[in-house]
Amino acid sequence: MTAVAAQAPTFDCRADFADELALLARADERIVAVCNDSVGSSNLVKFREEFPTRLVNVGIAEQDMVGVAAGLANAGFVPFVSAATPFLTGRALEQIKADIAYTYRHVVLCGQSPGMAYGELGPTHHGIEDLSWMRAIPGLEIIVPADPAETRSAVRWAAASGRPTYIRVPRFKVPAVTPDGTPFDAGQATCLADGTDVTLIAVGTMVSRALEAAELLGRQGVSARVLNMTFVEPLDVTSVVAAARETTAIVTAEEGLLSGGLGAAVAKAVAEHHPVPVRMLGVPTFAPTGSASFLLDHFGLNAEGIAAAAREALGRA
Repeated sequence: MTAVAAQAPTFDCRADFADELALLARADERIVAVCNDSVGSSNLVKFREEFPTRLVNVGIAEQDMVGVAAGLANAGFVPFVSAATPFLTGRALEQIKADIAYTYRHVVLCGQSPGMAYGELGPTHHGIEDLSWMRAIPGLEIIVPADPAETRSAVRWAAASGRPTYIRVPRFKVPAVTPDGTPFDAGQATCLADGTDVTLIAVGTMVSRALEAAELLGRQGVSARVLNMTFVEPLDVTSVVAAARETTAIVTAEEGLLSGGLGAAVAKAVAEHHPVPVRMLGVPTFAPTGSASFLLDHFGLNAEGIAAAAREALGRA
């Protein structure tokens, strides 16, 4: 970790998710929350106190939870479904496909504590498959905020979009990385650092670590571009292809399975439009038990690991 990053304050984005949702609910009576006995872990205690008739707690019944949300959307409400990522996306995958995406209902699915944020609870509680599963479903927008500002923007955008949307809400604390005034548009990446040698494309918890990696590479004479790919679906293919044309290699970093996630989406775009070496960083298999910080380091999902992958990719160019 760089000295700058070590001094930067970090934030639990669940608080920003809950605050923004309550703010929108005060202005729009259509907004409701649906959860699976996860009021506390979703930071919805204050929402329940302020809007007791607009929070539906179905208990530990994720398939029912998504079905109830689809019914509410059909009745004109804008439901935000909030649950731990592995249970929302794993247990209710059929309902997400059939009741939300296929019927194109305006439901916002909020995967809380994604990736390996529940570290010590082990693989049953790790939410590393969600990006792969959600990308396989047509018509579903997929947003992975990198910090508090993007989390709030994602909630606002999803509430107004009219589209079925999946948002990853980080539990692992992250620093603020989004510059003031950054627009938030579907399918639009944000360039956080420019570079000419290699491009680092990251999402969520990996964005701040990609910026740290760019600093490390800079001290080693390597110029690194950093793209925050907030929307995994629709992917900003234009920015990916520009990176392939304007730099020598690409590294992707995500706190999720390597098969089918961000890296797979980027590799497809590169292969179809302008092939260059692509090195994908993520989780290759079920993760062991340990703290979230330990697990990220274990899989090389840190500044040093990203920088090493960039040097490797440049060596293949």
